[in-house]
Amino acid sequence: MAPALPEGYAEFYPLIAEKMFRVEETFTSWLGSDVDVLSRAGQHLALTGGKRLRPALMLLCSGAVGYTGEHDVLFGAVFEFIHTATLVHDDVIDAADVRRGRPSLNRLWGNELSVLVGDHLYLKAMKMALVADNLRIIDLLADTTLKMIEGELIQTHTNGRLDVTEEEYLGIVDCKTARLFSTCCQVPAMLAGRPANEERALAAYGLGLGMAFQLVDDLLDLTADERVLGKPVGDDIRQGKLTLPLIRLLARGRPHDRQRVEQVVSDGSFRTVSRSEITSALEETGILDESRRAARSWADRALDAVSALPQSQYRAALERVPGFVLSRNR
Repeated sequence: MAPALPEGYAEFYPLIAEKMFRVEETFTSWLGSDVDVLSRAGQHLALTGGKRLRPALMLLCSGAVGYTGEHDVLFGAVFEFIHTATLVHDDVIDAADVRRGRPSLNRLWGNELSVLVGDHLYLKAMKMALVADNLRIIDLLADTTLKMIEGELIQTHTNGRLDVTEEEYLGIVDCKTARLFSTCCQVPAMLAGRPANEERALAAYGLGLGMAFQLVDDLLDLTADERVLGKPVGDDIRQGKLTLPLIRLLARGRPHDRQRVEQVVSDGSFRTVSRSEITSALEETGILDESRRAARSWADRALDAVSALPQSQYRAALERVPGFVLSRNR
């Protein structure tokens, strides 16, 4: 039986449903361990689930370039391992209690174990990737992982700063989120031995999609229903992380709007200023709509990039994914 259909996937999921089931099997199998605590942590992570968007992109791009081997399933699991490792580490850094509506790993087992589990997941991903015996892909995975860690370091260094620029913010998004999307989409062309222009097209598609995904994610952190999102909302500003809407509000908002943002960052909570006061200011100044347009602009770049591929049902599916990314509510 195939895994439950993720919300919003209906338009493109049928093309990859059978392989997604195999990705899930591979992911769950590799989560297992002879070490009891790792095995229990793996079971918890498997139950936490997720959108599995990165494996889905891996499989759709594999179809778009005509890849006929078996490594697309393996790398679908590899990318989910890398993504899961980053979430485990992010929850430790953010002191998060909830992930996808369930207790986070660090809440259940503490920070020390969670950091080690995240490290274990990263190394398992690299061990799995060795099966393909392709040094170019291993090198790309290593570069991507290094960029993700660099992005986290830069973001941690900027937390609490009120002078973060849009350029700095977009650089963090590029490293922390978009690079992995880009690599998910580029690797299929590498596996299939496709020409450099197709590699570049798929890498650019993934980058634009990843940028749009994170911009939407940051908007949801300000505007979403917590029960739908599956984790606390408003965490970014409480932790001193300035996202695009907040950066623009500080730069161009009314004096009392800027003071409200500064107060929340200073308090580390919505004790003095409510989240609704921040979102109202963003609505009234038009910055929420601007931020949505910025996400759409990155999605449009993804669509432009994928147009370089030959027409196929897989390319048509890839052209529908940006709409899913822009319209999601969690």
